[in-house]
Amino acid sequence: MGTGDYNGADTDRIVISVDAMGGDAGPAAVVSGIAQSAAKNPDLAFLLHGPIEQLKQLVERRRALTGRVEFCDAQEVVSMQDKPAQILRRGKHTSMWSTIEAVRDGKATVAVSCGNTGALMALSMIRLNRLEGVSRPALAILWPSRNPHGFNVMLDAGADIRADSRDLLQFAMMGASYARNGLGLAHPRVGLLNVGTEQHKGNAELKAAYALIDSFSSKVNFDFVGFVEGGDIPGDKCDVIVTDGFTGNVAIKTGEGTAQLIGDLLREAFRFTPLSRLASLLSLTSFRRLQKRIDPRRVNGGVFLGLTGTVVKSHGSADATGVSAAVKLAFQLSKSGFSEKLAARVSTVAALAQDSSAFPLHQNLPNGERGADIPKAQGVQS
Repeated sequence: MGTGDYNGADTDRIVISVDAMGGDAGPAAVVSGIAQSAAKNPDLAFLLHGPIEQLKQLVERRRALTGRVEFCDAQEVVSMQDKPAQILRRGKHTSMWSTIEAVRDGKATVAVSCGNTGALMALSMIRLNRLEGVSRPALAILWPSRNPHGFNVMLDAGADIRADSRDLLQFAMMGASYARNGLGLAHPRVGLLNVGTEQHKGNAELKAAYALIDSFSSKVNFDFVGFVEGGDIPGDKCDVIVTDGFTGNVAIKTGEGTAQLIGDLLREAFRFTPLSRLASLLSLTSFRRLQKRIDPRRVNGGVFLGLTGTVVKSHGSADATGVSAAVKLAFQLSKSGFSEKLAARVSTVAALAQDSSAFPLHQNLPNGERGADIPKAQGVQS
């Protein structure tokens, strides 16, 4: 490890571990992004991972980072083309491994990386391990919505394509905790994504998940609104949307593609005639406001939930603004004590399940049937 003029032991700042390599825009964009964050937030400090000489040159150009960065030398980079199995064989020498290791060793509170999602998930699970009681971690993302707080949480967004009814229950618990700490919602509303809102719709696994989440919701302090549809993801019916990783990832890519198409069609329409070009100029302020509202960089940063440490996955193509948004999210979660609160919530749910041997956690419940009541417990404010 190479050390700059920042000493983490001598400061009360929150330390974020940042993978400087692996993103499409390279380390310059990452350094620029953390500099933006440092300029806005005096309570931040960074562990920056990558080739130390290259990173030092970039950091020295940023006055806002003076005394705020410690360097961790890592000469190898995880590329977007690398498969998780390949990374596991040479992972110890990569900037991604080093970034996660800093959280594992308690040198930083949250890890941030723009790198390969599959590799990041694999390394995070190996180095940080799953929380006790969690069978399948999830990737939670923020989705622009009609809600007053501006966003909805959706998980799983692609950490694992599978999820049974017990996994979906855990996703609901973790998503609610994330909404409290990431969006400041005291009592989030949770919906289960399905092909319709009627209780008779969906497969047996979804019906079983419905019964589980419905039975647990009042005991762990969130509202379960039942089944929701794809159109509710950007809506105001709920704050947290729960689904499996396959469906969630398809929804993300569909949303991104649709937004890109609408933007392209609008630009094409406003270039069609001289009058339409004039109209575009008159509407410029409104379009800039719209662009800011739906700018994916503002919500850059998915969070791996269900691990013993917090890992924020920044978009691979993130620029400085996107990296800064991911760091801001990491700071908010760290300041709120999110990892500890999530662990407490998961352990409470596991205890409730163990105390109720009659509760059918693994059964596919018939239509309309409910699980047995489970012992009441104090709501965990996490």
